[in-house]
Amino acid sequence: MAAVLLGLPLAVIVIGICALLSHDQARTTLPWLLMFFPVWVGAMSLAFVARSGLRAWLWMGGATLLGYAALHLSKAAGLLSIAG
Repeated sequence: MAAVLLGLPLAVIVIGICALLSHDQARTTLPWLLMFFPVWVGAMSLAFVARSGLRAWLWMGGATLLGYAALHLSKAAGLLSIAG
């Protein structure tokens, strides 16, 4: 369950941050979005590396929360912006 429920938001945050960090968002966003499915499968497979289900929930949940907190703080500080 940790792989299914936490793999998706973890992949979303990884791809989202990578797309926002690119210098030319108009040209590089689509290739990053095409990489979403392999990143999602990779994030789901990370849950099976953990020794127990509780550890999978803790590590993947912590990584997801840390990623979204980093995104929010970097956007609030003005370090990341969406190209218009």
